[in-house]
Amino acid sequence: MKIILFELNEVPYKVIHHFCKLYPESNLAKILAKGRKYETYAEDTGHLSPWVTWPTVHRGITNEKHVISDFGQDLTEQEKQYPAIWNMLAKKGVKVGLFGSLHTHPLPQSIENFSFYVPDTFAAGSECFPKKLETFQKFNLSMARDNSRVVNNKIPGKEALQFLMKLPDMGMRFKTATEIAAQLVDERINKWKVIRRRTYQSIIGFDIFYKQLETHKPEFVTFFTNHVASSQHRYWAAAFPEDYENLKLGREWVETYNGEIIYTMKKADEMIGRLKKFIEKNPEYSLWILSGMGQQAVEAREIYTDLFITNGRKFMENFNLDSRHYELKPSMVPQFNVQIHVDKRKEFEEKLATLRINDQPVSFRQKAEGFYSLDIGFPNLDESKIKIELLGQMIPLIYSGMANVKIQDRCGATAYHIPQGSLIIYAPITGLNGNDVATISTTDIAPSILRNFNIPVPDYMSKGIPIWDATPRPASTSNTRYLLRTKNSLFPVTNSPILLSQKMRQ
Repeated sequence: MKIILFELNEVPYKVIHHFCKLYPESNLAKILAKGRKYETYAEDTGHLSPWVTWPTVHRGITNEKHVISDFGQDLTEQEKQYPAIWNMLAKKGVKVGLFGSLHTHPLPQSIENFSFYVPDTFAAGSECFPKKLETFQKFNLSMARDNSRVVNNKIPGKEALQFLMKLPDMGMRFKTATEIAAQLVDERINKWKVIRRRTYQSIIGFDIFYKQLETHKPEFVTFFTNHVASSQHRYWAAAFPEDYENLKLGREWVETYNGEIIYTMKKADEMIGRLKKFIEKNPEYSLWILSGMGQQAVEAREIYTDLFITNGRKFMENFNLDSRHYELKPSMVPQFNVQIHVDKRKEFEEKLATLRINDQPVSFRQKAEGFYSLDIGFPNLDESKIKIELLGQMIPLIYSGMANVKIQDRCGATAYHIPQGSLIIYAPITGLNGNDVATISTTDIAPSILRNFNIPVPDYMSKGIPIWDATPRPASTSNTRYLLRTKNSLFPVTNSPILLSQKMRQ
């Protein structure tokens, strides 16, 4: 069968069941009733994050082999040893389309093997195939940079104008345009609703993706969206306050944001509904709704401000490095990634080891070939008392490249990653369904896709049975206490400490 892989990032069954209970006539509820259901498990070690777990899905091996851990990594060797599923399929002549899946920049050399190719929102450049989609990607990348931690109420002017002029040709619907207009009016009345701009970024992207899907009808196609995951991280405590023994965010905060996860799920449901109708017209397709991993409640606390890097160039000026000696790499706040020229790595690392913020050293990791990843995120600091020190010298905040940013929704991460995720396969023509849930590893997905297209599974991938032959088990209850995998241990999520709080905010 042809496959539409809808990557609904980090949405666990708890959220799916909650939504379907509230909306039993929704598209997702109908697909859940008729589709084959799996609880997936990410077997990756160390800190779980989507830029680690999705390569495991896409390559059929855990991070112990693919060693992908940050955006901007050079994946040349990984593509030689453990190529991504879309490149394997395209090489074998399968018609492939890709939209937003993680770690997809730069474009493959043999781009002519693809029907369309739009890299992820952390791409280092706006290159797309076909080229006309680059206008959307420029707008998309600009919005992602401006709205990562705090939503900017300004729309990037040049990119927006170019984008708007090409909307009809790229596929954005009139319905979406009117909804965006209504959103802009609504957020002027209810200023807190500016946070919903993150969701509209995915809605616009889906319109453009759907036009490509209808036009080219690839045999294998992906679409990635993070809009529900982003809402879960922030507003889980508002949707599920009963998950917390001591919720410190207050009734007003809960009442303001308790509908935000459902709001984002409604928008995902509309996307799923359009794909459902597409499959009714094109029954040779199946729809795979996959989360990669899941989320569960963690300690929730109010965050009024957060100190992080807002100007990478200004930050690097403090290390007295010429711009020729480094390259800023894509990252998600509070991370900051940079590639250092070989002649300057020792100097940079020695200086970096002296960086202190309020007398605390800054955590960083060195990757191969001079790739450095810094973790800078300090919540609730008194701006008048912020002390930044480098090489024993004090750096004024205004020259640091950092800012103590006011957090509009007053929260950090109220939910965080767990290994358990969800997969629903909807293929009505096959009769593939089941009321129970089968358990599979995320490494089982890529080899099953290869088998679907009669392509031999390479030796390094799992040789288990296809996932549709996995033995079902009774579905998990929503009260399951999952374990969160960290670098050093496994412990119950609800009993965890602050849980790497500087790494959690997405």
